[in-house]
Amino acid sequence: MKALRLYAGPKALAHIRAQGLHASHIGALAGAAGGPKGLMLGPLDRFVFGHWLAQSRQPLDLVAASIGAWRFACACMEEPVKAFERFEQAYIHQHFEPEPGRKRPSAEQVSREFANGLAAFYAGSIDGIVQHPRLRLHVITSRGRHVLGREHPVLTPLGYVGAYVSNAMHRRWLGAWLERVVFSSHGDLPFDTQDLSTLHLRLQASNFLAVIQASCAIPFVLKAVHDIPGAPPGAHWDGGITDYHLHLNYQLPTQSPIVLYPHFQKAVVPGWLDKALRWRHTATRALDSVLVLAPDPEWVRSLPNGKIPDRSDFITYGRDLSARVKAWTSAARAAQQLADEFEAWLHHPDPHQIQAL
Repeated sequence: MKALRLYAGPKALAHIRAQGLHASHIGALAGAAGGPKGLMLGPLDRFVFGHWLAQSRQPLDLVAASIGAWRFACACMEEPVKAFERFEQAYIHQHFEPEPGRKRPSAEQVSREFANGLAAFYAGSIDGIVQHPRLRLHVITSRGRHVLGREHPVLTPLGYVGAYVSNAMHRRWLGAWLERVVFSSHGDLPFDTQDLSTLHLRLQASNFLAVIQASCAIPFVLKAVHDIPGAPPGAHWDGGITDYHLHLNYQLPTQSPIVLYPHFQKAVVPGWLDKALRWRHTATRALDSVLVLAPDPEWVRSLPNGKIPDRSDFITYGRDLSARVKAWTSAARAAQQLADEFEAWLHHPDPHQIQAL
């Protein structure tokens, strides 16, 4: 059974028909939020960053939120393949044992242990990541405004209700509650920001860990990260809230016009609050230059539990860590087929195998 499907916007498809696809044609990569779903992309990440893109020399913009930020920071490390392998193992084996008297870990506990894990994972590598000579890392967080400016046990839930209602009426109105903040290691943004209120700041060694943690801070699961160095005061949450799947209006140089998007599904959903708004799951002109690599839904049904790993597995398996580790490890190993099929396609890039995004 084929595992990989390719989807492209019209400009990306026209380019591939005319010129094929070479490593030098890639100008940016997108790394979506999605928690454990990102485990399906490990083999693709190792092949793309460790082998294929190593054949080219052009600058690459890495745009990422949440688990995508963790993944793409690995790409900027000295030995990316080994970093991706460490990341996969760390993510699969993560476990937060509830404190005495609690059935589930508190947000405070998860945030504390997650921060310790990030510090250990990136120890000694942060300067190299933010100063990478070729890879320009852009990490997205969602900064609360007004009632969401500070995390509060009552006001924060009310603020997110307001954000959901406003977003449902018009995506731009989400900006009244949450501001997209992009922390960039260097370079300009590879997309325009007319769709949503946006703040562009510098990603540097002094704020790197806080930014990565904030970009992964799922509301009510982790605590918000407050007052990130180099940013205006306020609470920062998961970058996926404003930019779940990075449905952005990409603008790239003509010599490297393609956005490569290893993804876990076809749909590129704009924001986390759009998950239930099916009419926002279709492609727009913003994605015209995007090539999505995603698993075939039929192939996904062959994985453990007939699905890609997701956050519901933490509830399904509860404290049975070994069972969850077994299921997630099996899925991650099966995903090697995605990388193998993409590598084979690159040797003979047949545009007839690409479907419309």
